[in-house]
Amino acid sequence: MRCSVRFLCVALALALGACSGIPLHDRDQALQQQYLDYAGPPIERFNYLGRFNSWTALSDSQLVVWPTINEAYLLTVWQPCINLRFAQRIGVSSTVGTVSSRLDYVLIEHQRCQIKEIRPIDYKRLMDDRRKAAAAAKQAPK
Repeated sequence: MRCSVRFLCVALALALGACSGIPLHDRDQALQQQYLDYAGPPIERFNYLGRFNSWTALSDSQLVVWPTINEAYLLTVWQPCINLRFAQRIGVSSTVGTVSSRLDYVLIEHQRCQIKEIRPIDYKRLMDDRRKAAAAAKQAPK
């Protein structure tokens, strides 16, 4: 019985992995590049009200955080920041409602990863371009 359960788990994992034509590593790099393309020059700090609307890890040294629904920042942390891309939860230190590069940290599990750089992302333009690309893909002949 244990063998068949193990086989079923392996078969399910392989099937789920095959559902995408793009390997996970390539998708991660494409997503990272997309955010980099819309990131502005580095800034020293941004306002933070104590929680994020959302966040996405791009690698073990970069993540995107949304302090509000329409405001996004690309954070780069100093290495080593082990398993950032696999973190289930994060925290971010702040001082008086402000997250600052070289002063504050991304907190994951039992790790403090110092923020090296903060870059604002033109999230509105990114979303507009995504919508345009999706509409163009629908219009394209098959």
